[in-house]
Order: sequence, then structure tokens, then C-alpha cells
Amino acid sequence: MKVALGRLGWAPPVFWAATPQEFWAAFEDWAEVNCIQKDDGALSEDEIERLDAMKRRFPDRTGA
Repeated sequence: MKVALGRLGWAPPVFWAATPQEFWAAFEDWAEVNCIQKDDGALSEDEIERLDAMKRRFPDRTGA
């Protein structure tokens, strides 16, 4: 509801009259227009490179 009233600018009656499919379609369109991408949880190439650099700089200790 917060997204519909705030980001989408819907009035409460519009939100309550909308189906879940209509809400998600409007939200996905808004996100696309505003260049907001879904986070699929995958690391970017840059994040992987930074992790690899940290692993080289701070290797795991073997044997304690």
C-alpha cells in the first residue's frame, strides 16, 4: 500500500479497487521507467573481482 500511495501516486480507492496483478503490473512499469532493476541475488563481475582480491589479501588460515 505504501508503494501504491507513495511511489505510484494512487489514491486509496484506486489501490483498493486494483487486483494484485494490476498493482504488480503498475509497479513493474514504474520500476522500469525509473531504472530500478530486480535484485536476483547474484554478484556482479565487479563484486566477484573485489571478493577475489580480498581472498588473496586475507587468505584463510590452514591448520590451527
